[in-house]
Amino acid sequence: MIRIFSFSVVGLWVLLALFGFMIGESANQVSLESFLAGPNANYLFGTDELGRSVLQRVVLGAQTSLFVALGVVFFSFLIGTSIGVISGYLGGWTDRIITKIIDVFLAFPGLLLAIALAAVLGPGIENVVLALVTVGWVGYARLARAQTLSIRHREHILAARALAVPMPVTLYKHVLPLILAPLGVEATFGVAGAVISEAGLSFLGLGVQPPDASWGNMIKEGTRYLLVAPHLVLAPGIALMLVVLAVNLLGDQWRDYLDVKTRNTKDN
Repeated sequence: MIRIFSFSVVGLWVLLALFGFMIGESANQVSLESFLAGPNANYLFGTDELGRSVLQRVVLGAQTSLFVALGVVFFSFLIGTSIGVISGYLGGWTDRIITKIIDVFLAFPGLLLAIALAAVLGPGIENVVLALVTVGWVGYARLARAQTLSIRHREHILAARALAVPMPVTLYKHVLPLILAPLGVEATFGVAGAVISEAGLSFLGLGVQPPDASWGNMIKEGTRYLLVAPHLVLAPGIALMLVVLAVNLLGDQWRDYLDVKTRNTKDN
């Protein structure tokens, strides 16, 4: 049941993001006659303070959150995994230097560092992705390094070294396939974290700027009318909660599946 719920919510999220391309600029059309209208037959989620359809803006917010999440996870995974694998495989002074750099990044609270970077870079979806990647690569690097250290002395890797196989080929063919599973689990949680972080930055005014839609700035704008039009906060807030919950549940299920002990216990 949990698996069906998780896949359904994530699938709906992706579909809404794709459907956002069909909405276009119609979600930004002002209609003062429908000012702060509640949910009705014409507007299922009601309208905002400018008479815009909340449903359409939630759909565009789904597109924004998916774009940011995929961009942050992809680049963080690519950068962090590359650095972590090289660090763990080479060892020595290279590993010590990279470990110290990782420790420096870990010394700062991630969200606060992202807020500082977003403030310096300025608002905008590209700057949000850049700020979150600057913070997010560290987790992948640390995990990739630990996994590489645990397997770099296995027989097939030692054999590749003895046969003078180039290091990039060894890392790509013999190391990376063995550590992709835990990194994939980390990536699922990274998606949820990126969605939350993007919404938080947009809520603070450092992310996506109006009239572009983001669940974070929709919640921010809706708080001014919370007593008279609670649907302005409820619609994007519930969407944000469901997406983050579903992605985290998928990550938990994948982690349990990869855990042999947990899988055997469930099978028995």
